Amino acid sequence: MRFLAKKLLFMTVLLAGLISGCARSLPLLREDAGMAIERVRIHGADKLFPEELKSVEDAFVKGEVLALQNKPKEADLYFQLAWTKGKLLEINLAAEKRRLEEAARLKAEAEKRDREQQKALMEEQQEPKQEKAQVAVAPEPRKTAEKPRQSKEKPQPAYHTVKRGETLPQIAARSDVYNDHTLWPLIFRANRDQISDPRHIWPGQVLRIPRNIGRDDIAEARRYGQEKPLR
Repeated sequence: MRFLAKKLLFMTVLLAGLISGCARSLPLLREDAGMAIERVRIHGADKLFPEELKSVEDAFVKGEVLALQNKPKEADLYFQLAWTKGKLLEINLAAEKRRLEEAARLKAEAEKRDREQQKALMEEQQEPKQEKAQVAVAPEPRKTAEKPRQSKEKPQPAYHTVKRGETLPQIAARSDVYNDHTLWPLIFRANRDQISDPRHIWPGQVLRIPRNIGRDDIAEARRYGQEKPLR
């Protein structure tokens, strides 16, 4: 709305100049810059990158002011700056949307796997009454043989959804992850496609939790985590 209001004001002043016989030439890049701003606003830049959008709009407004002052060359510089920033913002918006879509897909897959694991555990626990009776009257050696199956551990999750305020060391320290905060480098290395800085993760990210790790990799990760703790 703010952008449209400024656009309407500019067109009103321009029309008045034409009527008075003193028309001013429009800067050549004004239309391209305005269209770039409209595109990024339509694609949600005001929500995803509000500060970057404001920077683009500020450059455009400065160009309009110079155009009203009959300074087309100076205005072109600001319109070109607004257009360039707008194109970069379009690229960032597309990349951010792809990242969000991938995070949502991974989260959905992780939740589906969790549901399947829970369903399998429930089915395993719901044994037929006849089988339970046989276990009850079976000799002692048979009971001993049944213990490993009954005490089967819950499968460890292969993914973890980041919660607000969590850090990589806190996630690594979870009992269902590694139970050791110094092993955070294992998680960081497995998610380099979506984590550029181990100090910056955000809620909603679905992180892969590596399993079946060799002793050498664990020792190396623990040594690195102890030498360079995250603060």
